[in-house]
Amino acid sequence: MNSLSPPSGVAQPQSSTSSATRGLHVITWGCQMNVYDSERMSDVLRPLGYRAVGTPDDADMIILNTCHIRDRAAEKVFSELGRLRKVKEARAERGEGTVLAVAGCVAQAEGGEILARAPYVDIVLGPQTYHRLPEMVARAARAAGAVIETDFPVEQKFDFLPADRAAPAGGAAFLTIQEGCDKFCSFCVVPYTRGAESSRPAQAVIAEARRLVAAGVREITLLGQNVNAYHGDGPDGRTWGLARLARVLADEVGIERIRYTTSHPRDMEDDLIAAHRDLPQLMPFLHLPVQSGSDRVLAAMNRGHTADEYRALVGRLRDARPDLALSSDFIVGHPGETDADFADTMRLIGDIGFAQAYSFKYSSRPGTPAAGAAMHVAEDVKDARLQELQAMLRVQQDAFNDATVGLTAPVLFTGRGRKPGQVSGKSPWLQAVNVDGPDSLIGRIANVDIRHRYTNSLGGVLTEETDRA
Repeated sequence: MNSLSPPSGVAQPQSSTSSATRGLHVITWGCQMNVYDSERMSDVLRPLGYRAVGTPDDADMIILNTCHIRDRAAEKVFSELGRLRKVKEARAERGEGTVLAVAGCVAQAEGGEILARAPYVDIVLGPQTYHRLPEMVARAARAAGAVIETDFPVEQKFDFLPADRAAPAGGAAFLTIQEGCDKFCSFCVVPYTRGAESSRPAQAVIAEARRLVAAGVREITLLGQNVNAYHGDGPDGRTWGLARLARVLADEVGIERIRYTTSHPRDMEDDLIAAHRDLPQLMPFLHLPVQSGSDRVLAAMNRGHTADEYRALVGRLRDARPDLALSSDFIVGHPGETDADFADTMRLIGDIGFAQAYSFKYSSRPGTPAAGAAMHVAEDVKDARLQELQAMLRVQQDAFNDATVGLTAPVLFTGRGRKPGQVSGKSPWLQAVNVDGPDSLIGRIANVDIRHRYTNSLGGVLTEETDRA
């Protein structure tokens, strides 16, 4: 802990036995794991009387949960903190204290800078320490300075989280099973902000999954920075991989739909490919980042595989599960990328065919090996390459969505649609599907005749047998 600038207007914490309700507003940026972390921070604070409120103006505590992956991440945080400072000052003028906390990967990487540039922040905490939040809140209330917790603690945070989670709305939930990464890709900050790979014990994952199913959850997405490297201790004393865990979750826990993200090609083992063949509960959609189609760039990125090895892996997956759809990540303009390298990437995209993809210009992340590399690619070249790549990916995404028109698909409805009288859900291939239907469908799986393809969603009508509840 560091004590720096004194916090002003800090809300006093409530004891776990207090019946007083305090407002909590969590702002979440970044990946699905940050969404899970935000949910668990809310769970940790619930015994102190904190309950979610819709705006920071009504919040006794505000948490900004940050992401450090993309360019200018820290500056975006400081911009948002400037806005939240005004909220905190306005509440102080009304005699209302506010705890302002910054969490997540920017907090981990830039904790000291945050407190130097934003001394009105009361708590800075990294991704591995949010189980200590109640203690941090108490310390912030009584200390003569801000609280910073950005170490990598010896204890496993999951061992200290409350067993009960707030029931997720919409029948779908995230469940973190693995954190950190040991791959050290040249462009990536994850090993420095999330730490080394660690996996939760299988029994702990199974227990949390059982509670989610009992609360009405039908789809669970297993999360990890490198989730298919999962190697948790099993109840039989052996190490379990992701395939064995998925089989138990499907066959014994009774989860109807299972997804997992994010995967690394190097950790896609035979038993996991077989699980895609054998388990109908394992959804036919896989996010498998490749980043580049150039062997030279893949080597510079330290990805540990070639483009042809990726092609072969995709072939094996599709042989095992013919209806499998793929998503991927692409980075254009990695230092040293030539026109020929980019052409190799476009060739790989054409060879594979992706249902979805996320694509970005390379941006230098401080502390990563690529940041100090020579031959950085000019911004206008990166812009042109990104536009060309995204145009090709858009054609492929539209073609995949067109191919689902005319199918009948089971859709998990997770919420209301944008139009009155509509509900929205997810197809097995993670497409957004909107239909006219009652709110009673939310949290249920219903068969939908897919009739229309729109820019970013599908439209359809419910079949006569609309619910598998």
